[in-house]
Amino acid sequence: MFDDIKSAIEDLKQGKPIIVVDNEERENEGDLVAITDFMTEDTINFMIKHARGLVCAPISTELNKRLNLLPMTFNNQEPNKTAFTVSIDHVSTTTGISAFERFCTVKALADPNISIQDFNQPGHIFPLIAKPNGVLERVGHTEACVDLAKLCGASETGVICEIIKEDGTMARRDDLAVYKLEHNLKMITIADLVDYIKTVKPLVKREAQVNMPTEFGDFTMYGFSEIYGDKEHVAYVKDYEGVPDVRLHSECLTGDVFHSKRCDCGVQLERGLEHINKNGGILIYLRQEGRGIGLINKLKAYEKIEQGMDTVEANHALGFDSDVREYAIAASILKDLGVNKVNLMSNNPRKIDGLSKYGIAVEARIPHQFQSNAVNKTYLSTKKEKLGHLLEEKLI
Repeated sequence: MFDDIKSAIEDLKQGKPIIVVDNEERENEGDLVAITDFMTEDTINFMIKHARGLVCAPISTELNKRLNLLPMTFNNQEPNKTAFTVSIDHVSTTTGISAFERFCTVKALADPNISIQDFNQPGHIFPLIAKPNGVLERVGHTEACVDLAKLCGASETGVICEIIKEDGTMARRDDLAVYKLEHNLKMITIADLVDYIKTVKPLVKREAQVNMPTEFGDFTMYGFSEIYGDKEHVAYVKDYEGVPDVRLHSECLTGDVFHSKRCDCGVQLERGLEHINKNGGILIYLRQEGRGIGLINKLKAYEKIEQGMDTVEANHALGFDSDVREYAIAASILKDLGVNKVNLMSNNPRKIDGLSKYGIAVEARIPHQFQSNAVNKTYLSTKKEKLGHLLEEKLI
C-alpha cells in the first residue's frame, strides 16, 4: 500500500503531489502534499477538485521569521494545535479564490525577497507554521510537508489539502489505497518519514571525549547529547580491528547501580564492559530506563508484578507497550564513531531490527546471557516466551 520515502521525494521534485497519511490514533487522514518550488497551478486545481479539503500552505519557522505572519488566534484550542496564521492573498490577486490566484499566493511564499507587505490579510490561503524540528517534534502534516521540502532541497514551504470522499466524509486508509491507484500517486506515512529522517540526519552531538579507567578496564569514553531531545548518552570504546563487537545497554538504575536481583541488567553491563575490554569494541549506555517507560513507571510496574502480573502484563496495565525502547539514537552514535557494521552482543532480536532499521548492519549476534537467580527466573522466562529473547533454558 505504502511507497518508500525516496520514491515519493522523486515524485515531489517532478511536481507531482503525493498522499501523506498520519497515525491511525491521531487524525487518521490523508493529505495531498506538494512542494511549492515544483508545483503548477494545475496542482492547486487538482487539490480543489479531487481532494476537496482546505488548501493550506505550511512554512518553516525560519521562513516565518522573515514574514512575521501572526497566529490566527492566540488561544489555540484546535485538538492537534495546528499553527494557523491569519489567512493571506498575494497583492496581485483579485478575489484570491481561483486556482490560479491561490497558486500565485502560495508561489509568492517561496520567493526569497517576499515580505508581509506583499500580502493582503485576510485571504484565501491558510499558512501553517511548522515546528522547528519538524516531524521529530510534531507528527503532523504541516511538519511533514516542510520536512519533505527540505529533503527535496527546495524552499521550506509547500501546499497540503485533506482528502474528502465524494459523500463528504473523510477518506481513511482503505479509501486512500483506492484513491492512490485511481490517480497514480505515491503514498507514504508520517511514521515512515520520521524513520527516514532519523536514518539520514544526525540525532546526537558529540560533547566530550575522555580517558576512563574502571575496574573492568581502561576505555575511551564519549559523551553525547541529543539534538532533538534532552537526554545524554555515553559510549565506552576500546581499540578494535574490523567490525567491532557492540553492546547496547539501556539504563537500569536499580540493576546497574543498586544490583537489584529482579533483573539481569547489572551483570549484563559488567560482563559487557569486561568483554569490550578484552576483545575491543563499543558499549553504548542509553538513557531509556525500564524498557523506555522511565524509573518511576518501572517501579509502578514492579508493584503490579508483586500483585501477580508478569513484566509484560504490568507494562500493559500501565498503558505502555511491552517494550517502548528504540535504537535510532544508538545508530546515530555508532555513525558518529564511524561504524556502520557491528557484531551485536544481545539476546534481543528487536535490537537487531532496531539497528538495521536505522542503517547499521548487524553482521553477527553474540549471545549475552548469564545464569539466572531465584528472583529473576520468571522475569527471564517472560523475556523468552513473550518478547522473543533468544535465551537458553538451562541458564534460566
